[in-house]
Amino acid sequence: MVLTVYGFALTAGTRRVTLVCKELNIPYGFVVVNLAAGEHKTPAYLEKQPFGQVPAIDDDGFKLYESRAIGRYLSAKAGSPLLPNFDPKKLAEFEVAASIEYSNFDPYASKIAFERFVKPLRGLVTDEAVVAQTLASLTAKLEVYEVILGKQKYLAGDEITLADLFHLPYGSILVQVGADVFSTPNLKRWWNDISSRPSWQAVKDSA
Repeated sequence: MVLTVYGFALTAGTRRVTLVCKELNIPYGFVVVNLAAGEHKTPAYLEKQPFGQVPAIDDDGFKLYESRAIGRYLSAKAGSPLLPNFDPKKLAEFEVAASIEYSNFDPYASKIAFERFVKPLRGLVTDEAVVAQTLASLTAKLEVYEVILGKQKYLAGDEITLADLFHLPYGSILVQVGADVFSTPNLKRWWNDISSRPSWQAVKDSA
């Protein structure tokens, strides 16, 4: 039975999941959850995702939500080195890199994306003071990325992992809204590498 992804293509979480599917060559069906119509808060959808958020998946009756958890599950099921659980040391390095993305990138990138991407879609005014403050914090975090990526090709070592790919949805929005934070040499090399992958090119504009 084909994997089913429930989501909304514009959301970072949805594209995070479909990106992993493309990277692993996993066929999937896509069911649009109409956020504007409130479909994510219906009883039927809440059975799939009790918090009423996207995405969620159904893998032959196995239901799962939270995009990073889904990415880990699909990679583990495929036996992919995107999740290097075959080696305790490599797995530990991956978990460090995954924590870096979750704690030191996502909170800032998502806030900038909300101000400059989501608010205009809703007819709201961007708070540029919030953008400036958040961008300064993110830039400081990415200075550490620059050091790490000066020693290795990717965040968890010299092989690409989910930790790198998880940056793509919000990172691409930052570039799109004029907050190109990937300008220093090692960051630029890394960003150009991951953002040019065929898997991302396949989902960057749709799921």
